[in-house]
Amino acid sequence: MWKKLIAYYKPHRTLFFLDMAAAFTVAVCDLFYPVITRSMINDYIPKRQMRLMLTWAGVLVLLYLLKAALSYFMQYYGHVVGVRMQAHMRRDVFTHLQKLPFSYFDEHKTGSIMSRIVGDLMDISELAHHGPEDLFISIVLLAGSFAILCSINLWLTLIIFCCIPVLVWIAARKRVKLDQAFTDSRVKIAEVNANLENSISGIRVSKAFGSREHEVEKFQQGNLAFERSRSAAYKVMAEFFSSTGLVQDLLNVITIAAGGLFWYWGRIDVGDFAAYLLFVGIFLNPIKKLVSFVEMYQSGMTGFKRFLEIMAAEPEREAPDARDLGKVRGEIDFKDVTFVYDESKTVLSHISLHIEPGRTVALVGPSGGGKTTLCHLLPRFYDVAEGAVSIDGVDVTQATYESLRRNIGIVQQEVFLFTGTVRENIAYGDLNAPEEKIVEAAKKARIHDYVMTLPDGYDTYIGERGMKLSGGQKQRISIARLFLKNPPILILDEATSALDNATELLIQQSLDELCRGRTTLVVAHRLSTIKNADEIVVLTDRGIEERGTHEQLLSQNGVYRRLYDAQFKM
Repeated sequence: MWKKLIAYYKPHRTLFFLDMAAAFTVAVCDLFYPVITRSMINDYIPKRQMRLMLTWAGVLVLLYLLKAALSYFMQYYGHVVGVRMQAHMRRDVFTHLQKLPFSYFDEHKTGSIMSRIVGDLMDISELAHHGPEDLFISIVLLAGSFAILCSINLWLTLIIFCCIPVLVWIAARKRVKLDQAFTDSRVKIAEVNANLENSISGIRVSKAFGSREHEVEKFQQGNLAFERSRSAAYKVMAEFFSSTGLVQDLLNVITIAAGGLFWYWGRIDVGDFAAYLLFVGIFLNPIKKLVSFVEMYQSGMTGFKRFLEIMAAEPEREAPDARDLGKVRGEIDFKDVTFVYDESKTVLSHISLHIEPGRTVALVGPSGGGKTTLCHLLPRFYDVAEGAVSIDGVDVTQATYESLRRNIGIVQQEVFLFTGTVRENIAYGDLNAPEEKIVEAAKKARIHDYVMTLPDGYDTYIGERGMKLSGGQKQRISIARLFLKNPPILILDEATSALDNATELLIQQSLDELCRGRTTLVVAHRLSTIKNADEIVVLTDRGIEERGTHEQLLSQNGVYRRLYDAQFKM
């Protein structure tokens, strides 16, 4: 895991090494004060060497000015290294998320993923900056102070350093508990974020149902679980810091007591004893840094571990010899297709369906029959367990994802619009489209006239997920997006089922124009919208039960007839 973290330092290694050089210089500056103090007490003051005393006092001032400048460099550019690494990781994880299959997002909550990208990476950034810096300074100070302490009085130094193994033993013993506690608290806060994201997204639903107390109670359950988890983590931290703090305090007592005895026995003079006390203070500072480093390390590495879990998730894989489909005609074949969801539930079993270019085929049937799943196999949102799906005779697994999805446009019942303006959302169909193409697409989708009534026209901000628009307006923007994309294959998945009759009629006109000359798969529950389809396929959990035109299926008095009668003979 450390190798993967170190790899993120490489693009910033120049700045990192400058930061380490500054840290080394700062540590050396700290070692000068006790040495000069010892000389002043032992030599300069007793011998009244005022010139030397003032000279070395001036040297200390210059050293501390240098230390201040280097500390500024470390605080600023050291954090810059951490932030750049964090940004690099965030870019990598976001790019990787774009490559993950639909199944990953079926199994992981949005809020939990966001928690890993934002909160966890923040802790990694702190570790990336402070970790090496604190560790390096601590080692330099420990080594330097130990060497100087030994030169002053070897035996006194050995007595004091007997406390170090105790500190190491405490840190080693508590490390595992700290790791478990921090991991658990990470999981709990991710759950809190997931519930929070879900509740805020559904705030209109909860208000409509008057379920405020239920939402508060549901949130509080996760919040209390996090509180308990974090409290347990702080309990382990408290044990760690209190025990290490006790050892450090005892170290001070040992230093004063042992140093006093050594002075009483004539084994050390006053200047050496004063310098010794100062060096022990310097010696304790890196120990305190190392103790704090343990907490930072556990928090940062726990976050990095969770970052790596996302990066280890298997992305969508293209065949090594995957080809660009170019502009397809739109001939579609489902050949003996079987799809199993989550390795336990068979959704589609041995489905075969041929669709000629430019034809409109409607999929109808009871919920759970696999209509939407069948459509999702075409752009490879999911892969088949058995059989094959092909476009223009090319197996979709042999096509690049980019070229495959470039040729397919999807209009869904639940429209997703990005936070931004009307123009930005329509332009998503072709990010390089000029203004006139965007306006033309809006006119075809019958949304242009409405857009022109808005305060800022196409630059009007539509709110998060287009919340400032009605359902019909959002649907028309999504249709404009597809007019701009101009794909040869269309998938209309319950595109008008959530709209009122007047809006549905208006949008159906836009859809009819959009479908003209394109191969179209329509998933519909409202049978009135698919009467004119070239072919209607009745799909149930037993597979394809019926197929034909609207009139042919009505005359068969089968499943389609029963569905039709249920809708129109009430």
